[in-house]
Amino acid sequence: MLLIGLDLAWGEKNSDGVCFIRYDEARRRARLLGYEYPQGDLALVAAITGRLRPDEPAFAAIDAPIVCPNLTGTRPVDRLTHTLFHREHAACHPANLTKCPRPPRVLARLAADLGFASGWSLPLIETQKSKTEIPAPRIAAEVYPHPAMVRLFRLPRIIKYKKGPVAARRLEFRRLQGLLTALLTREFPFLLLDADTNALLATPWTKPVEDRTDALFCALLALWHVHHAGTRSEVLGDLATGFILLPAALPPR
Repeated sequence: MLLIGLDLAWGEKNSDGVCFIRYDEARRRARLLGYEYPQGDLALVAAITGRLRPDEPAFAAIDAPIVCPNLTGTRPVDRLTHTLFHREHAACHPANLTKCPRPPRVLARLAADLGFASGWSLPLIETQKSKTEIPAPRIAAEVYPHPAMVRLFRLPRIIKYKKGPVAARRLEFRRLQGLLTALLTREFPFLLLDADTNALLATPWTKPVEDRTDALFCALLALWHVHHAGTRSEVLGDLATGFILLPAALPPR
């Protein structure tokens, strides 16, 4: 199964960070395949198409409001994050079609061109016992890294590498790299990293490095959901008005 972490730009002027992992369901092992940094809808679809095998199941974790039917205002799930994560400063920005028309458009293109559907159900894999061929489903779920990091890293506050003075952001980004390195050892020992990822986690901040790192984290959220068969995940919201897939809260140490 191909797992895709996508740090999706809300417009087409900026590039999208994309990370690819291939998961072996039988062996419960995974391998990091690499990264892409496309700009625009067509380049993004081409990058994903280049990694997908024919009829391969896929699960994409996308950091963007891909289900967003409201033209203005905010979604119920965005308001819910304020209730649940305001103390950690991890609530969502208000999402609507006026502010962010691209994410639903990208989802529609992924559905039309590659057979993706929005949701969080795990793709069904055809088994040897199956007597009929089952189309390999491809699922796209919205994720939001800030509350996911709060949970997986057990943080009292978000890592503030997105805003603020440049020097402080760079320090916070280095902190993120250290936490990610520890998380990979602790929770993902079955994931074989590539040389690019090892280098990425040691490279000082630039915008492309940040985007690829965010894509890596999104791919890890997909891997977490698939590897644990959804039993250690939580869904906020719904398919009609918008949802966010999160790792479930970890028990205290």
